[in-house]
Parts: sequence; structure tokens; C-alpha cells
Amino acid sequence: MKKIIYFALAFAVCTPMLAQIQSPQPSPAAKIEQQVGLTEVTVEYSRPSMRGRTIMGNLVPFGKMWRTGANQNTMISFSTDATIAGSTLKAGKYAVFTKPGESSWDVYFYTDTNNWGTPQEWDESKVAAKYTAEVMTMEMPVETFTITIDDLHNNGATLGMLWENTYVGVPFTVPSKEMTMKSIESVMAGPSGNDYFAAASYYYQEGEDLEQAKKWVDKAVSMNDNAFWMMRLQSLIYAKMGDKKGAIEAAKKSLAVAKAAKNADYVKLNEDSLKEWGAM
Repeated sequence: MKKIIYFALAFAVCTPMLAQIQSPQPSPAAKIEQQVGLTEVTVEYSRPSMRGRTIMGNLVPFGKMWRTGANQNTMISFSTDATIAGSTLKAGKYAVFTKPGESSWDVYFYTDTNNWGTPQEWDESKVAAKYTAEVMTMEMPVETFTITIDDLHNNGATLGMLWENTYVGVPFTVPSKEMTMKSIESVMAGPSGNDYFAAASYYYQEGEDLEQAKKWVDKAVSMNDNAFWMMRLQSLIYAKMGDKKGAIEAAKKSLAVAKAAKNADYVKLNEDSLKEWGAM
């Protein structure tokens, strides 16, 4: 009995020690972060190695869905929309699955990223984009599975996958031109109503030049007919400057628009101010 108790105690002491042992992973995790034009592209995957094994057509069978790496399925994320083979990938994260073949690979961008390996049940409706990539044979073998983002240009790049003597590439585009043109047009057109509102709000809160704050808030309101929060600030600036009539007029406009928008908070704020100013 004593031997059994001693063995149990020894096992209990050794188990936590064993749990603390650290060793290299056979397929270490990797993460790529690449700026493509104005889009942040991130790839997260695990990297198995050949270790003397035949990979294509053996360890990675032809004609079968592959997680495209090891462990959890490979994932790619885009900070903006992206386009692959004419299909739009909305900004967000996607699982990357592949079906390797001798002469080409089918590459799938799958909306469900919560899989360990390939999905138990494949759902075609979750395929956001599919690309058939031609296999290119490399003279020098690549020992460890590698994903790259290469062939960079302002409006896109190529997602590359290399292992053994095989390379496949998936070109994608990003809306850099559209985003840049929109930015140019916005800057050249001058400040927006929100910019004027933010500047006026800061001046009001910090007690800076109220005359300047009034000009900015008036400009903001003139550019936004239904912005009851801007009209609210306008009424407060007028009141602080001693223009009670202007404050009441602005508060009444803000109240009417807030009621139409069913915004109870601003309705109450305006009603309280109008009562304070003797207008209700």
C-alpha cells in the first residue's frame, strides 16, 4: 500500500514538470504581413517540412482537398476588399484550401475560418473565390512549405505557395487606385462637414476662439441638413457667445430633426436647453 501511495505522489510531482517541457514544433507557425498598395494583407499558416518524404501526389494527394499547410487551416486577411479571378473578397479573413493536381491546383478562399484542417462538410456557398493556378516546376527543391506575397505593384500582388519542386501563384488585386482617387478628391474639395464640426467642437470644449468656432459650426450645419448633433453644438456655441435668439433657433431645429430621427437623448438635451432659455 505504501508503495502505491509513494508511486502516486511521485507521479503527481513529475507530471507538472513534464508539462513544462518545451520542444520545437514539427510544423512551426508563421505569419506574413505585407502592405499591398493601400491594403494590409496577412497570412497565418503552419509550415511542415519534407524530411525525406515525397510530397506531391503522396503526402499531399492529388485531387483531394488540402488544408494548405499543417495544423489549423491556413488563413489570409485583407484590410480592404480584394479581387481574385473576378470574385470580390470583402475585407476580412478567409481560410485558404487547395486541391492540388499534377498540372494545376484549385485554390479556394473559404468564409468559414473555424476549422482544424479541412471542413468535415464542404459548403460550396462559403466559397468566396476560386482560382485555378498552373503548376510551375522548380529546379531546386524547397524543404519547408512556404507561402509568399510577391510580384508587388500598386494595385495587387501574387499569393505564392512553394513546396518540394512545385510552385503555384494566385494573383489578386486591391482597390488602391479607387481609394487614392477618392482621397485626392476629398482633400482637393476641402474640409468636410465632419471636419468643421470636429474643429468647432474642440474650440468650444477648450474655450478657444468662439468666433472661429461659430464660423466652423455654421459651415458644418450648412453642409449637413439632418445632423441634429451639429445643430446642438451650434446652439451651445451661440448661447455661450450670448446670442440667446440664435441659440434657441438652432436648438429648435436640432430638436425637430432629432425627433424625426427618433433620437431620445438629443430630444431631451434640446428640450432641457430650451426650457433653460425660456423657450418652452
